[in-house]
Amino acid sequence: MSKRDFYEILEVSKSASAEEIKKAYRKKAIKYHPDKNQGDKAAEEKFKEAAEAYEILSNAEKRQRYDQFGHAGVGGASGGGFGGAGMSMDDIFSHFGDIFGGGGGGFGGFSGFGGFGGGSSRGGRRVNKGSNLRVKVKLNLSEIANGAEKKIKVKKYVECSSCSGSGAENNSSYSNCSTCHGSGQVTRISNTILGQMQTASTCPTCGGEGKIITNKCAPCAGEGVIRDEEVISLNIPAGVEEGMQLSVSGKGNAARRGGINGDLLVLIEEEKHPELIRDGNNLIYNLNVSVPDAILGKAVEIPTVEGRVKVKIDPGTQPGKVLRLRGKGLPEVNGYGRGDLLVHIQVFIPKNINKDERKVVEKLQTAESFDPSNGDGEGFFSRMRNMFE
Repeated sequence: MSKRDFYEILEVSKSASAEEIKKAYRKKAIKYHPDKNQGDKAAEEKFKEAAEAYEILSNAEKRQRYDQFGHAGVGGASGGGFGGAGMSMDDIFSHFGDIFGGGGGGFGGFSGFGGFGGGSSRGGRRVNKGSNLRVKVKLNLSEIANGAEKKIKVKKYVECSSCSGSGAENNSSYSNCSTCHGSGQVTRISNTILGQMQTASTCPTCGGEGKIITNKCAPCAGEGVIRDEEVISLNIPAGVEEGMQLSVSGKGNAARRGGINGDLLVLIEEEKHPELIRDGNNLIYNLNVSVPDAILGKAVEIPTVEGRVKVKIDPGTQPGKVLRLRGKGLPEVNGYGRGDLLVHIQVFIPKNINKDERKVVEKLQTAESFDPSNGDGEGFFSRMRNMFE
């Protein structure tokens, strides 16, 4: 099933400002908040859908890629696809909870996330976020035309298997922080001329995590991550082009102590084809034909991304003529339509000829049917004469 347009989901125009997008997301999130719609799976999906749209449109770089390439530029889902789909409630709160106001105030004035993360269940506890990784992937024209599955080996931080990413020995050697009592925040009340003001800040003792490790995991030294390699499968859509950047959600560096993984950003590099030239979604092939073949016509083989095919050169073909093979180019990245293969005819005129060949050409030069004034190849033999003199 195709994805809905992100602007349509948030009910904003494509020219909407960052503030308008933020307000629209807040309105949708409050409307479909799980605490207001308990047990309503449809509302929960709309809640996640709005979060995904906001994730893309609130980020200037991702929004630009989405405007240019649609869902293929940022989209896809889990299992090696691209984009920000598949977000959990924890992901949503850790990414966007701050726009509703942090601390014990909950989510938009409701009772909290009810176990999904944030609000009264987790308060202002900080959730670690792994850093993004960037890799380059080279594709040939055939892979671009048909899409490709690539497996790459990436050196990165991965979750420690000994402690399942918690950083604690046996995954249980930790206790609530005595300073913030597990909330991850400390609250201070100060007196001002306007009365008492309450402020919340990250707990300095636990760094906002809400817990203290009493016995650190030895392999990861309590960090919850170790340096290792991972083989990642990339499903690259057809029609991508040089310089395009795709995003694999959650395949970047693992986060410390069970946080949210970063993303893997994939930069597309295009290998040059030995014979075909890319022009957008069209392909160009420069076909050299001899003078006799241009005059008499001939069937010749030319390359395409799907193999070689035969085309017919009609008798009397003029230099500069373009043959169009419809649908033999590259597909649109969003899957709508396909470019053409344009065959540019170039008539090859030799610079050096022997005496016998010169006599043949001189006879042609005097033939009435080869007179440019008769409309058969304007200036053709004038150019030939200049070449041979």
